[in-house]
Amino acid sequence: EGKAGSLCFLSNKLYTNFAYTTDASVIIINTNFELDKPVKPTCTLIRVEDSYASFAKLLEMYYEIKQNKKGIEQPSFISPSAKLGSDCYVAAFAYIGENVKIGNNVKIYPHVFIGDGTTIGDNCTFFSGVKIYHDCVIGNHCTVHASTVIGSDGFGFAPNSENNYKKVPQIGNVIIEDHVEIGSNTSIDRATMGSTIIRKGAKLDNLIQIAHNVEIGENTVLAGGAFVAGSAKIGKNVMMGGQAGVVGHITIADGVKIAGQSGVGSTIEKEGEIVQGSPAFA
Repeated sequence: EGKAGSLCFLSNKLYTNFAYTTDASVIIINTNFELDKPVKPTCTLIRVEDSYASFAKLLEMYYEIKQNKKGIEQPSFISPSAKLGSDCYVAAFAYIGENVKIGNNVKIYPHVFIGDGTTIGDNCTFFSGVKIYHDCVIGNHCTVHASTVIGSDGFGFAPNSENNYKKVPQIGNVIIEDHVEIGSNTSIDRATMGSTIIRKGAKLDNLIQIAHNVEIGENTVLAGGAFVAGSAKIGKNVMMGGQAGVVGHITIADGVKIAGQSGVGSTIEKEGEIVQGSPAFA
C-alpha cells in the first residue's frame, strides 16, 4: 500500500515480493536480507541490524514530535496548591486537585481528572477522559488511554444480619510504577488498605478490570477483557490472553502464560507454566 513519499519496513520474508512492487520511497531492511532482483528505481533501501526495531524507533520519534504540546489551556482548573513541572501540557476542561504533584513534560488531555494528593512522575501522558482518584502514585514514562479509571473503590461490601450489604471503606491507593501503559476503558481499583500495585513495565490492554489489592508483576502483559480478582498476585513476565480471568487471593508464578478465556481458580506455583481452559489446566 506504500505510495511515493512514504516509508516502510521489511522484516518478514513472506512479504518479500511486495518489496519489488511497492511505490514507497524508502524500505528499511535487515542487513542480512537478500533480494532476488532490484527494487523500483524510485525506492531506496536502508539496511539496519533490526528493521522492525528501527521502524518502531522512527515511529516513536514521529509520535514525540506530533504530541509535543505545551502550555495550559483555558478553561481548566489547577488547584493553587498543585505543583507542575516544566514543559507540561494541560488541556481545556482538565481538573487538577489539591496538593497534586506532577513532574516534567506531562501531557494532560481534555476532561482528565486528577484527584487530591496524587503524585505523577515525568514524561507521562493521560488521554481524554482519564480519571485518577485521590492519593494515587504514578511513576515516570507512563501512558494511560482514554476513559480509564485509576483508584476507584474496590468491591468491598459486608453482608449483615438483615441480608443487606454494608460498604467497607476503601482507604488504600493505587501505585503504578515506571514505563507502564494502560489501554482505554480499563479500571484499576484502589486497595481496601495498602496499595493496588502495577509494577514497572507492565502493559494493560483495553477493558481490563484490576480489583483491590492486586499486584501485577514487572513486564507482565494483559490482553483485552482480562480480569484479576481481589488480592491476587501476578508474577513478572506473565502473559494473559483476552478475557482470561484470575480468582482472588491466589498467586501466579513468574513467566506463566494463560490462554484467552481461561479461568484460573488456584495458585500456579511452577514458573513458565502454560494453562488454558475454564477451569484452567496444564
